[in-house]
Amino acid sequence: MKIHEYQGKEILRQFNVPVPRGIPVTTVNDALAAAKELGGRVWVVKAQIHAGGRGKGGGVKVAKTLDEVQTYANEILGMQLHTHQTGPEGQKVRRLLIEEGADIKQELYIGIVTDRGTQRVCVMASSEGGMDIEEVAAHTPEKIIKIFVDPSTGLTDADADQLSLGIGIPATSLPQARTALKGLYQAYWQTDASLAEINPLIVTGEGKIIALDAKFNFDPNALFRHPEIVAYRDLDEEDPAEIEASRFDLAYIQLDGNIGCLVNGAGLAMATMDTIKLFGGEPANFLDVGGGASAEKVTEAFKIMLKNPKVKAILVNIFGGIMRCDVIAQGVISACRTVNLNVPLVVRMRGTNEALGKQMLADSGLPIITADTMADAATQAVAAVK
Repeated sequence: MKIHEYQGKEILRQFNVPVPRGIPVTTVNDALAAAKELGGRVWVVKAQIHAGGRGKGGGVKVAKTLDEVQTYANEILGMQLHTHQTGPEGQKVRRLLIEEGADIKQELYIGIVTDRGTQRVCVMASSEGGMDIEEVAAHTPEKIIKIFVDPSTGLTDADADQLSLGIGIPATSLPQARTALKGLYQAYWQTDASLAEINPLIVTGEGKIIALDAKFNFDPNALFRHPEIVAYRDLDEEDPAEIEASRFDLAYIQLDGNIGCLVNGAGLAMATMDTIKLFGGEPANFLDVGGGASAEKVTEAFKIMLKNPKVKAILVNIFGGIMRCDVIAQGVISACRTVNLNVPLVVRMRGTNEALGKQMLADSGLPIITADTMADAATQAVAAVK
């Protein structure tokens, strides 16, 4: 789960990480009122979407007059903002953050993720913060410093100082940097985040340390512990099909291809998509119905897939371990009749009650293409599309 920058800064404040004063708004009039409330002579008008690269896409503007605040707010609100993280379709801007200006002397980067290799939290820092951090990671990775934190001790003062000095924070600012880094670590740890990032973390002309941006992603499996984080969820930023799938406990991610996939088990779903690509096709989605899918759940899965106009064929690939093939067969038959399926359907089933499931499909009278192997199923689906 992702949240907006202004929400991330609310979290940072709770952990004593310094952030600029700012007010989230949804209208141009509110943007102007926010700038007046903040006071000062410089304001930043920032698009709030769940994607990075907003500055390069024209979604962040520095205003030096109230008229400019109004102009920029009018330009950005409602725009279809395109960044390297939104995809070619872009993302509509529905919210802004009006923030006080800052005297930027240095732009730095701080990020935290869990490293599965070491089974520790990895804190990354770079002196090259700002809009081009991806370029730094790709071309000059030596400029990124990493510390792997023992979860039993957490980020220590020594760790924080090592990172701070390594990215060029002045010695006079070390106490503030220590507070900011340790606060970010605690925010990451206590909210069950999967990513916590400040880019840029700035040093001002007066030597102050301020988080000028904030990005958090959260582990969805831990959200039951954090109703306050769930309250931050913005459904406008999520794919409607994925929202619908979550209501039926379906793991669904829409892709750019034209072969819909319905599979039980995430590993088999990934292998199915790989097999489709191997035989020249493109998967339209990742869809894991889980190990205990009912006929009703399969029907809903079909409905969600078919809302995508790009889908020209569907491949069902089931391994009957916990899931029985006859239950899936009944779900497939019910779904076909409920949605009046009008695209080719390929079904491959192996495992528990396999023979019964195949017989049910054969007796249904529906034009279902059956396959025995994954290679055969993928070949049939790709041929059906062509």
